[in-house]
Amino acid sequence: MLFLKNAGDFRAPDVTSERKRELLLFEKSTGIRFRRLELLNLAFSHRSFAHESSQDIGNNERLEFLGDSVLGLIVSEYLFSNLPDRTEGDLAKIKSFVVSEDSLASVARTLKLDNFVLIGKGEEFSGGRSKKAILADCLEAVIGAYFLDSGFKDCKKFVLKFMIPEINTVLENKHRKDFKTLLQEHVQKIYKTYPRYGLVQKTGPDHDKTFWMEVKIRDKSYGPGEGKNKKEAEQNAACIAYQELTGGECS
Repeated sequence: MLFLKNAGDFRAPDVTSERKRELLLFEKSTGIRFRRLELLNLAFSHRSFAHESSQDIGNNERLEFLGDSVLGLIVSEYLFSNLPDRTEGDLAKIKSFVVSEDSLASVARTLKLDNFVLIGKGEEFSGGRSKKAILADCLEAVIGAYFLDSGFKDCKKFVLKFMIPEINTVLENKHRKDFKTLLQEHVQKIYKTYPRYGLVQKTGPDHDKTFWMEVKIRDKSYGPGEGKNKKEAEQNAACIAYQELTGGECS
């Protein structure tokens, strides 16, 4: 366990008796135990919640920063130790899929983090509790908090419990592929150029917009791809282009 200042120095939200019951339920469902529930509670504190709070509290972004690095180290070590025949490039590609926003958000839903994350009323209204970015960031924050609270050994055991299945999914080629990367590699190899993405249109109110993006390769446009943000729409446009150029499937 790391020696730190008191949890209060992190400006964690108050752990009321009702909130304590919720956090203990999370611990029971995941099989982990925090020495300082305040640290776990801070990991669930999204910036929108901290901004709207009448208290002077922090958010989970620093813990997310730490958790991202801890997660990366654990996954990298596992891949290095268990896939001795894979090249550095293969390991990097596998890792990028495993720690992607899609993968982490899926794990977060499995762990039911959406039931425990603290978000502001505006985010709640716009469906923030189900947003992939918020869930993925929250998972990384929980990992960072658990690392601080209980040390690397226990954190590694916790992370591998849900990341090994994700790694196996990638190795079995059943994961959601990064079509932007696949398309760029294909276009560079065949056409010696790069895909270029552009916004076709966006619709809907600010809290619930839909984006359409197209991708242009040389003089031909593909798409558009639809998504709730530009990144998702670009992925879908890239999938359309990759499918048309290679005969592959968008899966």
